[in-house]
Amino acid sequence: MTAAGLQRPWLVLAGLALGVTVTNGFARFAYGLLLPAMKSEMGWTYAQAGWLNTANALGYIGGALLTMLLIRHVPPTRLFAFGVVTTTLALLATGLNPALWWQTGWRIAAGVLGAMSFSTAGALAAGLFQGDTRRNALAIAILFGTGGGLGIVLAGAVLPLMLQARGAASWPLGWVLIGGASLCCVPLSLWAALQLRTPAQGSQAADAAPLPLRRMLPEMAGYAGFGLGYIVYLTFLSAWMTEQRASAGFIALVWVVLGTSICLSPFVWRRVLARHASGRPLAMILLCIAIGSALPVVLPNGPVLLVSAVVFGLSVFMAPGAVTNFARQNLPPAAWGRAISLFTLVFAVAQTAGPYGAGLVGDLSGNIGVSLLAAAALLLVGAVLALLQRPLQQPGPPAR
Repeated sequence: MTAAGLQRPWLVLAGLALGVTVTNGFARFAYGLLLPAMKSEMGWTYAQAGWLNTANALGYIGGALLTMLLIRHVPPTRLFAFGVVTTTLALLATGLNPALWWQTGWRIAAGVLGAMSFSTAGALAAGLFQGDTRRNALAIAILFGTGGGLGIVLAGAVLPLMLQARGAASWPLGWVLIGGASLCCVPLSLWAALQLRTPAQGSQAADAAPLPLRRMLPEMAGYAGFGLGYIVYLTFLSAWMTEQRASAGFIALVWVVLGTSICLSPFVWRRVLARHASGRPLAMILLCIAIGSALPVVLPNGPVLLVSAVVFGLSVFMAPGAVTNFARQNLPPAAWGRAISLFTLVFAVAQTAGPYGAGLVGDLSGNIGVSLLAAAALLLVGAVLALLQRPLQQPGPPAR
């Protein structure tokens, strides 16, 4: 997948990153900020609250599968653009009806549509700087880090304070605000997609060798551990802080610090991503996410929560960057779309169990903090598995 002759690759990257802001920062993670109000207003258990993110994850599985099928016949730029626009509409619709069935339907839809855009964004970004390993690694890291982090900063700065000012019953307005912010991201995202002339992968896929799945197992297993563990923190952090009687201002501060750290994470990890074609980057990232997940429970006080947000934020969105960079360094360009879609599918299947399972643990133990510790343990297992991954036989071009 190439972008040869592209005149403004960094501006194109910005458009792709805004697509990730919509499909990740807003569609998947802003729910964690609205969850306490929705749970309180509708009398949900933790399991019911977690179910909505599990529903989103189930939709993500469908979207990843659909992308793997469509990418052979439809250019990835079209899939990306379609996903961004329709995810925005799904977010706007979420705020129109409080019924659980309505919320479930639109969370599933956001998962399906978001996966289409997210999967193709990684493959598109991987082709922006052909032959320059360092810039390519930085571009991939910016896509996932800054793209997703921006959404968390904006949502974190606004939603807790809005809920405090207008009351828990105002949570539908939160979804409308998120949808409106997504609308502002759409124009540049669509422009970026139009700049990239990438064909469907049908003819390429027919001639390409099958993916070396057996030799990719450690990386896929590590990424599954990421899917199982990371989502618990982003789903239940605000609920846990609310139980600890944290103020709305402090909750907003923690989420802004979290999102800002995510935005800065590409510059922390770019050299690691560029240097290693093995599973070491993913293992290091998962270790940091595990530490960030456990810190609020092990040392529950204000300053430690901020440290937790920094450690977690500097790492969490680099996991997709790690597997995208792994595919780019180890596989031919014709296989990038298929490989990244496969990683997305593995991740999507794994993360379905995370929110609902964590909610059940929280209900049974009476403390959602126990779920954060369990998530940290799963992330550590994923780190060990990823560490077993060795480079494949087809390394990418050397760093310049």
